[in-house]
Amino acid sequence: MASPKRFIAGAVCPRCAEMDKITMFTTDAGDQVRECVACGYTDALSDQPQPEAPEIETRVNKKGNTDDHTVKQVVFFKSGSDSDSDSGSGE
Repeated sequence: MASPKRFIAGAVCPRCAEMDKITMFTTDAGDQVRECVACGYTDALSDQPQPEAPEIETRVNKKGNTDDHTVKQVVFFKSGSDSDSDSGSGE
């Protein structure tokens, strides 16, 4: 048996952006449905798992990435004041 429609406090409709116009109810099939009373927008949430979408390919997760991300060479720089203190007092 379907549940009675309940208003969801503070909910904003994704289509018309009206606040406090969204109702929520459960259908006989067990799906939860939200509906906007202002514009008629409806959206159903099912208990059935959705098929998993493939991961979007980015530059980070490409299959042919050959860079091993190891440090090849470390270079240290000395400031000018460091080299002056190494020369001593001139004795």
